[in-house]
Amino acid sequence: MAASHRIIIFMATIVVLATSISAKEYIVGDGSGWTLDFDYQVWAKDKVFMVGDTLVFNYAPGAHNVMKVDGNSFQKCLIAPVSNGTLTSGRDVIPLKTSGMKWYVCGVGKHCELRKMKLAIAVLPQTMTPAPAPSVSTSIKLEVSVIYGFLVSLFGGFLLLLA
Repeated sequence: MAASHRIIIFMATIVVLATSISAKEYIVGDGSGWTLDFDYQVWAKDKVFMVGDTLVFNYAPGAHNVMKVDGNSFQKCLIAPVSNGTLTSGRDVIPLKTSGMKWYVCGVGKHCELRKMKLAIAVLPQTMTPAPAPSVSTSIKLEVSVIYGFLVSLFGGFLLLLA
């Protein structure tokens, strides 16, 4: 009886880990963050965004904000937020919960219109798995820590089975 409970716990751990391994956290603008005069479309072009991933917008609070807008507002830099409102924390974490196009702009002054503070991305469903083109600098660190965590959990689950 105890062995069957251990097997169930082990399998549940594997399922949770498999889900967490597939999700990625993207720091918008990498080391530059959410700032003026940065080309976010170039930053996003080689990335594959999936449902379950998160975007992190880092900026000095009060200097900028993040607004989720629709495609028309994005093109014209019209500052009318979608129902989610305006984010102003300086470290705004946005989970990508649905597939489709997503548009984000800075609503401060003319930062969107004149200073390129806007980002458009396509989010793919979790079932689609195209081969991503990871950046060497950040993704290797993330993958090594995720793989290490996976192996530690796998080994721990294996030890539970033996006990």
